[in-house]
Amino acid sequence: MFGGAPYDDFLDAWRAERFDADAMMRLVADSGARYVVPTTKHHDGVTLWDAPGTGDRNTVRRGPRRDLVGEFRDAARRAGLRFGTYYSGGLDWHATGQPAITSDADHERRPVDAAYADYAFAHVADLIERYTPDLLWGDIEWPDHGKPDGPTSLAELFRRFYRASPDGVVNDRWGRTHWDFRTSEYEYGRDLESGVWEHCRGIGYSFGYNRLEDAEQSLSAEDAVRYFVDIVARGGNLLLNVGPTAAGELPELQRATLAGLGAWNRAHGDAIFGSRPLDAAVARASDEPWVRWTRTGDLAHAFVDAPAGVAVPLDADGGALDLDAATASPGALAEREGDRLVVTVREQALRGPVRVDLPMRARP
Repeated sequence: MFGGAPYDDFLDAWRAERFDADAMMRLVADSGARYVVPTTKHHDGVTLWDAPGTGDRNTVRRGPRRDLVGEFRDAARRAGLRFGTYYSGGLDWHATGQPAITSDADHERRPVDAAYADYAFAHVADLIERYTPDLLWGDIEWPDHGKPDGPTSLAELFRRFYRASPDGVVNDRWGRTHWDFRTSEYEYGRDLESGVWEHCRGIGYSFGYNRLEDAEQSLSAEDAVRYFVDIVARGGNLLLNVGPTAAGELPELQRATLAGLGAWNRAHGDAIFGSRPLDAAVARASDEPWVRWTRTGDLAHAFVDAPAGVAVPLDADGGALDLDAATASPGALAEREGDRLVVTVREQALRGPVRVDLPMRARP
């Protein structure tokens, strides 16, 4: 389609002319999200700020001619969001001359030498100093030469990061070094060893904007809510990727998914944010019918997704939960039937699971 044009021609053609960081962060915050993690450099080596050692190959000197990382950071803080930075430390096709990856085995060709380790160190150190992120999200490992402790080591980066952000966190993709939380990616239902974890995926199958993706390949608002509730019910966070167009706007399909998440979270966020998984000895999740559980304080929360009119019995321990004191959201009816609680889903305007709250019984 582009006649074999050099990759950097696309950097020069990129304008981001309709990018409004405040408008985008408002969309993110309105979805219920508490933090945002923009890409600062992906595997192509183009940095979205004037990173040291990049010459003019960044968005400040070419293309948009803007410090997009700084715009994201400032807008995120104005919107009340925690701000993280994604940085591809393991791959940089431009700086190292490595070819693009086409399979998992190609990751073995990642650069590990001293020159690249120092180059990547300078970038992340600059991100920490300039933008004071709350989260460092590394990807595809870290060059091996930079792992042993030293003045330009990964350990030194982490020291600088925690000095600047004492309550900050880092993910687990820096190699077998250090992490505060584990991650999974597009592996739905995977349970991780750590008690603190995050699952990431795109609204579609792409990280970034793919004009060929439509509703069939993308999470609808209802799909996204179920996906989110499942992850929270198992103790995780969801990092949901959105991909702006080259002009800097989110496609309507992605905006609709975020809006649906926001509407549902405004109704039920008090049972989601700050919640913990409910002990399976108290109540059990199921896929058919779809039921998930969370807990906040002395309340258990059941989330049920079923067609309107369908009655769903909850697999819950009446000795641990007060079934008679259950309260249902407007889209549900909760009724005691013998020793179990049955939830009937009603027609509702809000897309996504309905909710029933049950008090925990005090244990002797």
